[in-house]
Amino acid sequence: MTASDVAPSESGAAVGRRIGIGLMYGLWRPRVLGAWRVPSAGPVILAVNHAHGLDGPMLMGTAPRPVHFLIKKEAFVGPLDPFLRGIGQLKVDRASTDRKAITDALAVLDHGGVLGIFPEGTRGEGDFASLRAGLAYFAVRSGAPVVPVAVLGSAERRSRLTPAVPPLRSRVDVVFGDAFEAGDGSGRRTRKALDEATVRIQGRLTAHLENARRLTGR
Repeated sequence: MTASDVAPSESGAAVGRRIGIGLMYGLWRPRVLGAWRVPSAGPVILAVNHAHGLDGPMLMGTAPRPVHFLIKKEAFVGPLDPFLRGIGQLKVDRASTDRKAITDALAVLDHGGVLGIFPEGTRGEGDFASLRAGLAYFAVRSGAPVVPVAVLGSAERRSRLTPAVPPLRSRVDVVFGDAFEAGDGSGRRTRKALDEATVRIQGRLTAHLENARRLTGR
């Protein structure tokens, strides 16, 4: 079975986007900058910094197109499992080479969809300091452009009522950067080519984050 044989749930991701819009704009005050930089059609990878659990849902509710996120398998528990699957999200086992997740992610791109990735692999400082090779692999393999995204303000303060999230009605900035090609144009997918692509990606993501901080004053 190839990636193109698997049909990602585009309609499910569209439902997820509508849910995200309602929740994110209903509970907080997102300020979205540069959304026009996301290509309006065709495959694209959104590379998002990750400092808070709200970052994924926030992007789903503010991106101009439905997003299929690669989400750690630990989140797919109880009723969240069918819900996340139903809205087109992709389960990934971060402890191994998850071939199904790879196939599903490539299928999203093969069908001209939007793949969301936290390139740091897990929640951290959200500064793109440590990137895994997965983003480079998907970008080079698919040829899809990468759009860097900085979510700022989700981890600055905590709500008194619900400490796990920012204060209700507080501002969260979502800044989209310029799309770029991760590969060197040769189409090579060797380990050396992926390592070079990872370095190239890290430089672009870090520069975007710095620019986003200057732009928003965060």
